[in-house]
This record gives sequence, C-alpha cells and structure tokens, in this order.
Amino acid sequence: MNVLLLGNGGREHALAWKMLQSPELKKLYVAPGNAGTAQIAENVNIGVTDFPAIADFVAEKGVDMVVVGPEDPLVEGIRDYLEADGRFKDLKIIGPGKAGAILEGSKDFAKEFMQRHHIPTAAYRTVTSAQVEEGKAFLRTLKPPYVLKADGLAAGKGVLILNRLEEAEEELEEMLGGKFGKASNRVVIEEFLSGIEISVFAITDGKDYKILGSAKDYKRIGEGDTGLNTGGMGAVSPVPFADEEFNKKVEERIVRPTIEGLKKDGIDYKGFVFFGLMNSNGDPLVIEYNVRMGDPETEVVMPRLKTDLLRLFEATATGKLSEVVFEMDERVCTTVMLVAQGYPEKYEKGKEIGIGQVEGSIVFHAGTKLSEGKVVTNGGRVIAVSSFGKTIGEGLRHSYDNIGKITFEGKNFRRDIGKDLMNWK
Repeated sequence: MNVLLLGNGGREHALAWKMLQSPELKKLYVAPGNAGTAQIAENVNIGVTDFPAIADFVAEKGVDMVVVGPEDPLVEGIRDYLEADGRFKDLKIIGPGKAGAILEGSKDFAKEFMQRHHIPTAAYRTVTSAQVEEGKAFLRTLKPPYVLKADGLAAGKGVLILNRLEEAEEELEEMLGGKFGKASNRVVIEEFLSGIEISVFAITDGKDYKILGSAKDYKRIGEGDTGLNTGGMGAVSPVPFADEEFNKKVEERIVRPTIEGLKKDGIDYKGFVFFGLMNSNGDPLVIEYNVRMGDPETEVVMPRLKTDLLRLFEATATGKLSEVVFEMDERVCTTVMLVAQGYPEKYEKGKEIGIGQVEGSIVFHAGTKLSEGKVVTNGGRVIAVSSFGKTIGEGLRHSYDNIGKITFEGKNFRRDIGKDLMNWK
C-alpha cells in the first residue's frame, strides 16, 4: 500500500514510525515532513492545505491512503475535496470531513453537540461582539477563575484562564475585538473545571471504535506547571489514576455517546477522536474535542500500540474496525520535549542539532529540517525523546539520560515531567 501522511511534527514522525512496522506498507510519503521523517520515508514539499497539489500528487504516485495528521486540513475540508475528485473512487482517507472536523473547528458547535447528546461538560455561554455586555453578565454568575475560549482554531493559543473578574471582562472585549483574528469572532465563556487533566484517544470507522488509551501532557513551559502555555512539553501514558472504574465511566459517559451522537447527527466520521478530559473527583468531564491525535501524546501512545497501525487504518476506512484484534502494551511510555530557547515566545531557527548514540529511547523529530546536509532546528518544539519503563520513573530515567546525548544551542526542557503521577495511589 502506498500511503501519504500529511504533517511535519512529532505526531507525524511517530505515526510514520509506526506505519513502517506494517508488512502491508509499500511506500510512505510525508508532506511536508521533517528531518526525522526524511530518514525513514520520502518527504514531499507540499503544504498540508495545498489541496490541488495534494490531489495531483495522490493521482501521480498511485497513493492508496491519505492519513491526515494536523487539524487545519481537516477543518478546511481535505476529505471532502479528495472525495469530490473523480480520480479517487477507491482512495482511503483517515480523518473526518468538514462536518465532523467542526468538533474541533468550533468550540461552540462542540458544546452544543455535548449538550444535545448529554455528554458531561462545563456550563458555558457563547457571545459575539454584539453581546459583550451579555458576556460580562454571564461572567459575573461564575466563580473565579474564568475561562475564555476563542471559538475557532487559534494554534493552541486561544484559551485564557483568568483569576480576576475585571481582567476577564477586559480580555473578553479584546478577544471579540480581534485579538485572535477570525478565531475569536465568537468567544465561549466557560465555567472553570477543577481537577486533573487527562487525554483519551479513540479511532472510529463511524460505527465502531477502539480506545487507544490515556495520556497526560504537560502544557506549561516552566517546572511546576508555571509560565506560558505551549503545544506540550512532555507526556506520560497510561495515566495511573485512569483505573478500570474511571475508564469505564469515560467509555460509557463520553466515548460511546460521542460516536453514537455523530451517527445520530448523520456525520460520517472516520478517524481519530481526541477527548480532552478533566478528572473531577473521579468523574470525567469533557474540556474539548480534537479531531486528530495530540502532540506530544502521539509520541507515547504509538509506541504502546501493538496492533498493526496500517491494518487499523484500513479497517477504519472500510468500516471493518470491529474485526480488528486490538492490543496495547501494558508498559508505561514517557516523552520529554526539547524546545528552542525563548519558546513559546520568540525563538531562533537554524541551530544545528547533534544526536549521539541514543539507547533505550525513541527520538521523534518535531521542529527540524535538513539544511545543507545538516539537521537543524525549524520550530519551537524540536525533538521528543520517548522511552518505555515498568514504571513512570524508569521510563523518564531513560528519556533524561538520552537527552544529554542530543545537543543544539539553546536547548531547553522540563525536568519534572510525570513527577506528579509517580506516587499516585
């Protein structure tokens, strides 16, 4: 099978790494890819939202399957575009169409969907620039901290958590005034949920689903969960508090009603569903949906997947997911992200990366590229170092040991990934 994978991050390197283990893979292309994917597949210089170029490439190379990594092409309708092209009657596409991708593309739609299908989530109100005073009035009914979310995609930066009412009111005005461009034309004001966050992943063929396990990521740049939000500084899978009882609640209250809700709404959904959850005193509540795998969570979930990923994708595309024998590795997997100096604010690119003899870990490239035969930094989050262990501590020891073998100017990373979970009872 010839496969085209769209994306250029750590998530895509991990997906590519896993697909390469399948005997059914004939040729793997990654568009645009990074220096890591270049080592194991063929990178193609096509942007993820350049739909005409993607379609022509699929036709030219006889691609059998397109796997969509990031959210932008899904929200913009890559599936719909390819399905409308008469050349691709038998093309398999992993990722929902526009009608399903709106689960991530619009936070207001997601909240309405949850309300409609009785899926537990926080109380909310959506407002536009014409409803600023109404929004402020709703804020006054809530207890601090206050949560403001840009309705559309804002590259992971459109969520604000504010402790003071006056500050929340000011930020609401700024967001509706264009702080995040079109993404904040509408703003979702939410009740703050207290507890500990957890990500749960599933894949569905529109009828059945397989749960790919849980992970916890660490979004803040600083140790002790301080400083600015990032795309993710590390992750651990599985999560210790996600025991049999909790997982059963997640499946019965959230995963199954979501998949059934999509069916009831007539949405043909084939691909990943990411459930961003809050564990509130043992009860799972939905914070958000994503319509793709998370990053860096993919870098700990894919190593744990024992099932052939390509066969899983094929079954997803053909509606035969129920026939797949599904298995996850029981061991813990941890990942630590190496980032550029200054990230998530201003940072420099083009710093040469040296990778020594790494043992007992998997190195996934994120923000990297090849330049004049050298691997250089090409983003804020540069490399993820993933490791197995019988315990979280053992996995992390491997990751941190190998981080010392990877060098680039300004290398930064958190030294406390997973520490909050180590003594969890």
